[in-house]
Amino acid sequence: MADVPIPDFHIPHAEKIEWMIETKGWAIEPIGARVDLEPPRPGYAYTIGFPARFGFPEVVVFGLTPVAASGLLDLVAQQLEGGVEIPCDVPLQGLLDNDLRCVFASVDADEVAEFCATGHAWHRGSFPLVQLLWPDRMGWLPYEDGFDQRVRVAQPLIGRVPNS
Repeated sequence: MADVPIPDFHIPHAEKIEWMIETKGWAIEPIGARVDLEPPRPGYAYTIGFPARFGFPEVVVFGLTPVAASGLLDLVAQQLEGGVEIPCDVPLQGLLDNDLRCVFASVDADEVAEFCATGHAWHRGSFPLVQLLWPDRMGWLPYEDGFDQRVRVAQPLIGRVPNS
């Protein structure tokens, strides 16, 4: 049997983002952890295309595997697609299983531009952004006193912390 050449599937990154937005209506950008930094930065993922598709800010979520982040962001997209109005900067229940609370905390995207470089390129500048804050195993949010300090590094706070 003759050797069959393997096709080259290399696609420029911007074209991948464009393809995701064309086929799904929005894209997800996973970013790997940076253990070379002090403190280390966990992996995270963020959306590109939420403002145009849903009239909602882009969403960044830290400390989850790419598959878990994608599933959670898909859930958010489904809710927005269904007409659910998601409030920002306040704890809310009903999105996560077991009535666990979460917060969509406003972020100044310009202040954290290094976190969302592809988003800045896609939007050609500033864009609305929220951080999806998820609870620890006991239900505490990262800005609350009871939050498990052992997982603090997994979820750095870059968003506005609600008044508790």
